[in-house]
Amino acid sequence: MRLAISTGGGDAPGLNAVIRAVVLSARARGWETWGIQRGFGGLLGDAECMELDRDSVRGITHLGGTILGTSNRGNPFRYVVPGPDGAPTEIDRSDELVRAFRHHGFHALVSIGGDGSLQIAERLGAKGIPVVGVPKTIDNDIVGTDRSFGFVTAVHVATEAIDRLHTTAESHDRVMVVELMGRHAGWIALASGVAGGADAILIPEIPYDLDRVAEKVMERERSGRRFSIIVVAEGAVPKGGTTTLLEKAGAGTVDRLGGVAALVADGLEARTGKEVRSLVLGHLQRGGSPSTSDRLLALRFGAAAVRAVADGAFGTMVALHAEAMACVPLADVAGRTRTVPLDSDTLLTARDLGISLGD
Repeated sequence: MRLAISTGGGDAPGLNAVIRAVVLSARARGWETWGIQRGFGGLLGDAECMELDRDSVRGITHLGGTILGTSNRGNPFRYVVPGPDGAPTEIDRSDELVRAFRHHGFHALVSIGGDGSLQIAERLGAKGIPVVGVPKTIDNDIVGTDRSFGFVTAVHVATEAIDRLHTTAESHDRVMVVELMGRHAGWIALASGVAGGADAILIPEIPYDLDRVAEKVMERERSGRRFSIIVVAEGAVPKGGTTTLLEKAGAGTVDRLGGVAALVADGLEARTGKEVRSLVLGHLQRGGSPSTSDRLLALRFGAAAVRAVADGAFGTMVALHAEAMACVPLADVAGRTRTVPLDSDTLLTARDLGISLGD
């Protein structure tokens, strides 16, 4: 068996732990293991494929990022090249990728990625590549698994940032608005907002009314609490409005979300007369070493993926179900988003604690 590994999409703490678990588990079975660099770039001439042995993965469990590199612009079905007029255009290079996969003598692929990468994996499986997916995203928005690795670490980082904002906000009697990642799901904002003692949390699942958020700020003002912390998910939308974008999707890309914290800050300042500052935590949520729980989950996912390959369970994604490992069909996962249920216990807890959700 010659097993290939790819890491695609945005990086997440724990990627290297998955790679190490796949390599060690496969090598224990006598298999070869190869890493495809830069997403699928190593099969499309943009990077290389490198053999991974025990020495290659020694001491990488605690490291952030990925030793293979990654890309969120290398979709082989929508590969961007210059058009006749010089403008970017998309072509389908998936057949070329399949030929390269077979040319390298690979027998199976472990694709570690988020929603976009898993959609690609599912389509490559339909083209004959034996593939097993591993769910990777700090956003925790992959359907079919209770949790994806990287999420807990991102929440830890965000919660620490919120803790630090409390002291400076209280010192200056300010309202602080912090924007967190998550795309169209509010898992990071909700978890870190509740844990960090936010006064309002705005998530994509609940369109917000700034008048209601302003009421919360002024209610605190009247009670002698002259500062407030507002946590906003990057995909939060106002009632009757749309998602705030930094950049509309172009060839081979997806929409870049961002800027909602500044809009919320401007609106609150106009409504309350208080000084309001905004902060975008951004890629700090992705970087650094994975937490203990994310390291363990990533190692479990990697080992489970190799077991799935050994069992011939191709066209599936390994998943966490009630703290046990399972396999779910990629067809049931790809193209779907796991959002926060409105009856989520964490969301209900936020309401019970008096946190405004903007509605």
